[in-house]
Amino acid sequence: MLLEGKVAIVSGLGPGMGRDISLALAQEGADIAMAARREKRMARVAEEIEALGRRCIQVPTDITNVADCENLTRRANDELGRVDILVNNAFQDGNYKTFEDSDLDEWRATFDVNLWGTLQLTKAALPYLKEQDDSRIVMINTMSTQKIEANAGAYAASKGALATATKTLARELGGYGVRVNAVHPGYIWGRSVEWYLNYLAEERGTDFDTEYKRVAEQTSLGYIPPSSEIAGAVVFFASPLAKPITGQALSVNGGQWFH
Repeated sequence: MLLEGKVAIVSGLGPGMGRDISLALAQEGADIAMAARREKRMARVAEEIEALGRRCIQVPTDITNVADCENLTRRANDELGRVDILVNNAFQDGNYKTFEDSDLDEWRATFDVNLWGTLQLTKAALPYLKEQDDSRIVMINTMSTQKIEANAGAYAASKGALATATKTLARELGGYGVRVNAVHPGYIWGRSVEWYLNYLAEERGTDFDTEYKRVAEQTSLGYIPPSSEIAGAVVFFASPLAKPITGQALSVNGGQWFH
């Protein structure tokens, strides 16, 4: 297995991406420290990880709280023995308003999670990551940093700042053997996208299949990838296969756009 003996922290545990990333890492041999604000979200995923024969801990965590970040990383190290991988998956999706109609405190709230919270958790994990000679940080970013859309400014700007921070961390932490990379998904098939396409169908007087086809046809491969497929890119960056790679942003979007 690619990650046998490794320990990974995954933030933003939920029924979609966080779950699939955790399971993909566990399937390759990693033990998992799961973090989410709501403990009940983690319990079912923990059962799935343990069914794979891997250890896991569940740590209620708000990444905007420095004490929570320090508690999470300390528990991962103390209870699982080390920290090799940090996957920053927790996010806040913004206010869905134009800049003109936004209160800038709404933008600040999004930055507090997507930029400052992510960096806060990264800083808390860094002392443990530095103890290994080949550790990994994987940022879950977004297509919104390249494919700019109206009403997504708070989200896109916060993730754009994170994209630059990712490169800075890669440059500064390479001397410790810490590789820092980012996965930039496009649309991810799951309940939220299903809801959104149904909403568009109702607004436009069409149907779900029409709206799905409209989005899928924007990709080169003709479908919307599920989060389980996006998780494969995280495994790649976490694995020995990506040892010489740092500071990179990998588009995982079915060929919807190209850097």
